[in-house]
Amino acid sequence: MSVAFVVVYDANVLYPSVLRDLLIRIAQAGLVQAKWTHQILDEVALALPDPEDRHVLAAAVKAQAQVIVTANTKDFPASVVGSWNIEAKHPDQFVLDLIDLNRLAVYGAVQRIADSWRKPPGTFHDVLHKLERDGLVESVALLRS
Repeated sequence: MSVAFVVVYDANVLYPSVLRDLLIRIAQAGLVQAKWTHQILDEVALALPDPEDRHVLAAAVKAQAQVIVTANTKDFPASVVGSWNIEAKHPDQFVLDLIDLNRLAVYGAVQRIADSWRKPPGTFHDVLHKLERDGLVESVALLRS
């Protein structure tokens, strides 16, 4: 499967572990080519919010990304990112779009997360519950249907 588009994951979507796991597995499935920088990973590791996300936009421009996946879409106004042909998307909208693109691949990514949980073991619905808690309300509703 060819990669549909390039995305940059902001630190705030990499910090919740289950959401991070889903986003990485989506990339492993070939739905997107995921990018991030050392500075983004430093924010994740230190759990430090960056009030100025210019470095995320710069990374997206350099990577020729079409999408920045961020929980803080207000930090990336369409008038700014659009001039670079980039769109900022909340992770829930991003995953919804991917479900529309390839529902089975997203469903499989969720199942692989559940299969990886050992202590305690997890189910598909356990993963959905955690993703819903992480803000993927509409995506989870669609995956449950």
